[in-house]
Amino acid sequence: MSDKIRKSDEDWRTELTPEQYEVCRRKGTERAFSGRYCDTKTAGVYRCACCGNDLFDSETKFDSGTGWPSFSEPMEEGRVQTESDRSMGVLRTEVLCARCDAHLGHVFDDGPPSTGLRYCMNSCALELEEREE
Repeated sequence: MSDKIRKSDEDWRTELTPEQYEVCRRKGTERAFSGRYCDTKTAGVYRCACCGNDLFDSETKFDSGTGWPSFSEPMEEGRVQTESDRSMGVLRTEVLCARCDAHLGHVFDDGPPSTGLRYCMNSCALELEEREE
């Protein structure tokens, strides 16, 4: 993976949509069932909307019923990083892009048996590059 991408807050603000900026740079969350990838079944690679880092393959996407796109694992180790998050008064595990530190969502331990993990991501933090099946 490429080196870390570091930009000023002003650069991020001008490059991203207001929703992407709020979610990815200010650690916000889009409303449940509102994101464009919540129900998407299209094959492809989900990339970071901020830097283009390949994050998740559609083959690991599953319907969690939570209202956000969910994946059982990242494409490769090192594509995402995690940090403890106590912002909502409970301990959660935040998921960040390993390349640009964009907030992507959270990971929970209630996923499918293959990994037991549910990477619950914000659609606006992702860009899907479609592929033919």
